[in-house]
Formats: sequence, structure tokens, C-alpha cells
Amino acid sequence: MQALFNRVLLKQVRLQPGDRILVALSGGADSVVLLDLLLRAAESLEIEVCAAHLDHGMRSVSAGDAHFVQEFCLQRKVPLGVDRRDIPGLALARKQGLEEAARDERRTFLRETARRFGCNLIALGHHRDDQAETFLHRLLRGSGLSGLAGMRLRSDPFIRPLLPFSRTQILAYLADHRLPHVEDLSNADTAFTRNRLRHDLLPRLREFNPRIDEHLARLSHRIALEEEYWDLQVAHQLESLCRQGGGGLWLPLEALQGLHPALRVRVLRGALERLRGDLRGLGAQHFGDIEGLLESPRPEAEVHLPGAWVARRYQKLWLRTEPPPVAGGFAVAVPGPGVYDLPDGGRLMVSLEDVCAGEDAWSVEFDAASVAFPLLVRSFMPGDRFYPSGAPGHRKLKDFFIDIKLERESRRSQPLVVADEILWLPGLRRCHGRRPQGAGGQVLKLAVSGMQRGNQGL
Repeated sequence: MQALFNRVLLKQVRLQPGDRILVALSGGADSVVLLDLLLRAAESLEIEVCAAHLDHGMRSVSAGDAHFVQEFCLQRKVPLGVDRRDIPGLALARKQGLEEAARDERRTFLRETARRFGCNLIALGHHRDDQAETFLHRLLRGSGLSGLAGMRLRSDPFIRPLLPFSRTQILAYLADHRLPHVEDLSNADTAFTRNRLRHDLLPRLREFNPRIDEHLARLSHRIALEEEYWDLQVAHQLESLCRQGGGGLWLPLEALQGLHPALRVRVLRGALERLRGDLRGLGAQHFGDIEGLLESPRPEAEVHLPGAWVARRYQKLWLRTEPPPVAGGFAVAVPGPGVYDLPDGGRLMVSLEDVCAGEDAWSVEFDAASVAFPLLVRSFMPGDRFYPSGAPGHRKLKDFFIDIKLERESRRSQPLVVADEILWLPGLRRCHGRRPQGAGGQVLKLAVSGMQRGNQGL
């Protein structure tokens, strides 16, 4: 077993000389065998091995397990980190199940200990039978293909060098080398889902196929290989399509709609994982809701998901961890020529000129005789009407915003320059008429600088 284990470390786990590995050492058979195999491989592979043990505070004999681990490592001169956490208390405080809370806290402890010991990898004692249990657990929970890929030999910083080996092989190694270990009696407690799978479901499946554990592990491995391919495709698409802005991420709607559905849902998953850091709490129904946004005839719609907010804004999809804050109303009085600060950090310059200099998106000119001070720069209000330059007449400003596909969040922060009517929407459109009349008349020039153009991320 040692020779095969070393090949797994080199060829599949891809260890490098100088790697420093922290072993998650519970004291049970799997972790004891893992530590022993790594110690025997250490010199030839030029690696260093440390260990970590977490007392979950869930069993009366757990202090004895910690003592056993300390003695085991002391005899073998293995650096060891030990800690105790109140998992039942944490589970209650976090409103988690015991299994979930234990897993989260164990991962946190292992990462902290790895940093303290200078370890770049963390070795876990999962084996082939665990892989079969994980596959069934996730299948019964309704996981998609990504979840059924199961555990991988290496997913940095974690490695699982025992995955190719069965529990029978591990127990045989334990006996052959007369390695001491402790038995965790909670592994027989069928109150835990994984134990019911181990002691009830898998034995029944073995009646149909005695090699079901091996078959499920191989199937999980094949799915994992395909998921690695999909991961590459998703990374390429996100690099091409995903943009940051507006406190989140933006994706172009047309490009998403053009992707094959199998790739599209993975791109959406990848974008949300990039946004949130993980996908916990998100299931098939949530991604179906996002697909609904893509297919909806409504140009603006949104869904609220666990730890995320996803909105369609015309031809873009906007992802944030929470809805954007609602912009408050504003009003800036303009009694005459001068420079005025705008709420978003922009500035309005108002001047009277003798000649025209020309207009662009951020500056306009009016016949000064047709515009009376004071002016007002304010936010959009329900019922506002506007006569856009080139249009046949007045219309609701909301309808104008919809026609130019201005997101509703941008509408709230868009300044309106108003006299007796709306004169100008800086960056968007001026009103009809009131243009300078030629030589002899004064020109009212309005210019805006430093104004942010809404939430546009693409």
C-alpha cells in the first residue's frame, strides 16, 4: 500500500519537494493510517508533516481522544496543534445542524493551524467508501452534477490521498503495522444522516451490487473530471463577460442567452460564487429564478436570493450581495452664473457668454433671454414631463427613461436642470427649442463635469 500511496502523492496529488502538510488527526483509524503513510513517505518525497486535532466538545470521552493524539504525535516527534470548540453551542448560535457546524469549525481550525505551522497543504483522511457515502448523501439531497462530483484528491489547500483506497485496505494496513487508534462511538449513531447511509442504505445496495462503493466512487471521479473541464469553460466565459461596477458584477444579457443552457447555469453559478465567495444556501430553484429573469419579457425585474440580489436591467444582469441603496431626493438652487456642487460629486458651471461654443453631452447653450433665473437642479419626481430635443412634443419623463434604457437606479440619481420646464438632463438630452438666436444676444451656457454615469457596469 505504501508504494501505491506514494505514487498517488506524486502523480495525482502532485506533491512537490518542500511541501509542508498538516494532517487532520482525529485519532481514528483513517487519520492514523494517513499520518503514518505520510511520515513514511516524508524523507523520500522531501516533504514535512505536522498534525492538528480538534476536540468538538460533543462526547464525554473526547478529552481522552485528544490525550491519545498528543501521545501518538509525541512518540513520533510530529508537531501538533490541539484546540477545543463548543460545537453544540456554536450550532445553536448559528442555527446550524451539528454536522454542518462541526464541519465549518473544523475547516476554520485547520486553516488557522496550517497558517501557524507554515503548512501549504491540509491532508484529510477521506477514503473510497466515504466518497460513495458523499455521492449518495448529495444525490438524496438533490444536488446537481457539480455536487455529485464529490470530493477531489486535491482542492487546495486540501488533499485526500486515501481516496483511491477502501476502508478494508485501510484497516488491513492498520492491523499489519499494529497502529493504535481510538474508536469514535458517534460513528454508529444513526441520528446522523451519513451514519444511516453507512449502516443502512449502503449495505442494502451491496445486496444488488457487492462493488457498489467502488462503482459510485468511479462515477463520482468521472463526474469530477467533466466538472474540471466545465470549470475551465466557466473561467473563460467569466473572464470575457463579467465586469465589476455598481457595487457588484454585471453580465451582458444577450451573451448569456446565447450560451448553451448547461454552460449558462454554470456561468451564473460561477458569477455568484465570485460575488459571495461560496454557493451555500443556493439551490436549483434559485438558479431557475435567475433563468426566469433572462427569459422574462419585462426589461427590468429582480430576484432576492440567500446572500445575493440579482436584477435584470435591460440588456444586462446585475449581481450584488444586497439590493442597492435607494438614492435620496436632492435639490440645488442656481440663482445665477457660478459654479455649483452636485450631490454625486459633479459640478455645474453656469455662465453668460457672447458667442456660441457648441454643445456636447455635458454642455448645452440656450438663448439667455428665454431662460429666467433662478434655476433648480433636482432629482426625478413622479409625474415629471419633458420635451426632448427632436421629439414631437412633451411626454412623461419616465417613458423617456425607459426608451433610452436608463436603469431605475440611475433615474433616481440623474440630475434635472429646471426653469419653467425641464431644460436639460446632463449626459442624456437637452430640451426642445430655446436655442441661441445668433449675433447680438447673450448665450446661457451650462456645463457639468465629474458626474458619474449611474450604475452602468458594461
